[in-house]
Amino acid sequence: MEIIDEYLNYLEYNKNYSLKTIDNYRIDLVDYFNYLEKECLDYKEVEYENLMGLFDHFDKLKLSAKSIRRHISSLKGFYKYLNRKNIVNDNPFDYVVLPKKETKLPRYLSYDELLEIFHNLEINNEYDLRDRLILELMYATGVRVSELTNIKIDDISLTNSSINVIGKGSKERVVYFNDICKNILKDYLDVYDNLNKKKINYLFLNHNGDKLTTAGISYIINQIIKKICFNKHITPHMLRHSFATHLLNNGCDLLTVQELLGHSSISTTGIYTHVTLDHIKDVYYNCHPRGKEKN
Repeated sequence: MEIIDEYLNYLEYNKNYSLKTIDNYRIDLVDYFNYLEKECLDYKEVEYENLMGLFDHFDKLKLSAKSIRRHISSLKGFYKYLNRKNIVNDNPFDYVVLPKKETKLPRYLSYDELLEIFHNLEINNEYDLRDRLILELMYATGVRVSELTNIKIDDISLTNSSINVIGKGSKERVVYFNDICKNILKDYLDVYDNLNKKKINYLFLNHNGDKLTTAGISYIINQIIKKICFNKHITPHMLRHSFATHLLNNGCDLLTVQELLGHSSISTTGIYTHVTLDHIKDVYYNCHPRGKEKN
């Protein structure tokens, strides 16, 4: 519908939403309008009382609480836009109580597991070096995989051991890398011209000389794990989780981790405090005078 396209254009060009988020909003809105058509309802005349049937619709689709929250968030934003444009007088979704957010603890790798991966990686050519740098850089900086694919050579400062990263909502931040990562990065940059067949400025390139995609990064990591016979499924996001968890376990404060991860809210970063409880317990028993005594 025209009003959906108009709203999504607004999100893309005025609010700088990512294309993935816009695609999700489109799916939610199309589903909503299909529901309204089935119920013979006009989107301009929907009231809170009409939404009870919508939740029944969600139940029939067997949507998770997370999916329902996203649907409601999409529709609330849509009606907020309509209200601003004076197309509707009220936002019926303002009165909706969202289902409780499911808290999933992030999966991460121990430092010993990461060392096992790094120590078993063989570097026989420039693509092996690229793959090693992908792992090192993700663990050293905690960047999102989408941010990793968009790093350009000009974003990197070897002098400061830092990278300018464009995160969600086009927000820019600075991340840092350690000396081990720096040495691998230097080695990679020495052979970078061999990969850069199309003379583009992106750091990570595929065999055709194009920018690596997020799917390409996931594929590379899967191939690495198969090659070294590491008995654990690993996703790019697990390296980000490992970065945050290890920093907190080694005494980094939550606000600094928030800045490094590019989280807009401290509550988002707070989920990592749950996975550090085992570490705190170990420290307690190792440090308390009576903690070391055996029963």
